[in-house]
Amino acid sequence: MADPKFVIIDGNELSFEEGETVLQVAARAEIEIPTLCYDPRLTPAGACRMCLVEVEGARLMQPSCALKATPGMVVRTTTPKVERNRQFILSLHLADTIQDREVMEDNNPSKLHALAETYGTAGEWTPVGKVREDRPHDTNAFVGFRADRCILCSLCTRYCDQIEAVSAISLTGRGAKTTISTVDRLSLTDTTCELCGGCIAVCPTGAMTEKPALAWGKAERDLEKVRTTCNFCGVGCQLDLNIDREANRIVKATPPPPGTTVNDGNLCVKGRFANDFVHHEERLTTPLIRQEDGTFREASWDEALDVAVRGLQGVQERHGTDGLGFISSSRCTVEENYLVQKMARGAFGTHNVHQCAAT
Repeated sequence: MADPKFVIIDGNELSFEEGETVLQVAARAEIEIPTLCYDPRLTPAGACRMCLVEVEGARLMQPSCALKATPGMVVRTTTPKVERNRQFILSLHLADTIQDREVMEDNNPSKLHALAETYGTAGEWTPVGKVREDRPHDTNAFVGFRADRCILCSLCTRYCDQIEAVSAISLTGRGAKTTISTVDRLSLTDTTCELCGGCIAVCPTGAMTEKPALAWGKAERDLEKVRTTCNFCGVGCQLDLNIDREANRIVKATPPPPGTTVNDGNLCVKGRFANDFVHHEERLTTPLIRQEDGTFREASWDEALDVAVRGLQGVQERHGTDGLGFISSSRCTVEENYLVQKMARGAFGTHNVHQCAAT
């Protein structure tokens, strides 16, 4: 019998905190329980049934994502019954969407197909056919919905409601015709949607997708990910730039997984979609120095910094310390803004320093 302070999962005696679910306790012990509709930031829905486990004394299998751990509970996650259920559920979901993984992953990766490859299926069943409504009339430029890939896990609608708190999309219709839609089937730009793309990030099948990246015609698996810091504000959100090395171009930006970086798997509309400026033909990539005739010429960073220092020192000599003012950008990180004020106060002796976010 387990100690009242512990739960036993697959023979492992594990401690738990009040309110933790079996899935959370198992994850902390690196015991893998597959899920499709679970996200640690969201209230569990138990919709996909992939995480069902056997609990000693329970008549039916239980969804580990919603089942609270209790003292002395004995859980088994790898019994023949559990494994058969996973394979059966995966076959059901695959029959409800595109079964060819290569076709399915034309842009976004498919967690559904990855799980099917890992755990196997109960066989390839005849597809049920497309019965859910798309939104081809949606004129927004960024977020696309493809109903033929949707398995109704409700991750996108719960993210929109619980994380973004805008509830722009919801489950509509009944039975097999249930789909993801907006009020009066409006375009996302005519709803409360903030076009953050969070629905894309949580979608396990690519039903929610980035329209610009889809038009580029490159699957995410063929792109190189480069971790960087978003430069649109000082929060310091981390993101992965998905790069087509052949074209030397950013195809899209995706957030790191929840719980790994400061932004916890979230991005705003600018961080996710506003990366075209990197390839703009007028983007400055080399320092420019203004010449006496008013024109600019290219220079090295060392030369440009020397010119800037001489200019600042000249103002200080002619007008004194209070003749200088330093304005930093709210798009800089907190650390960069700290360095600007340090330079203003420490190097030039002035408190005339500001930036609009006032960090």
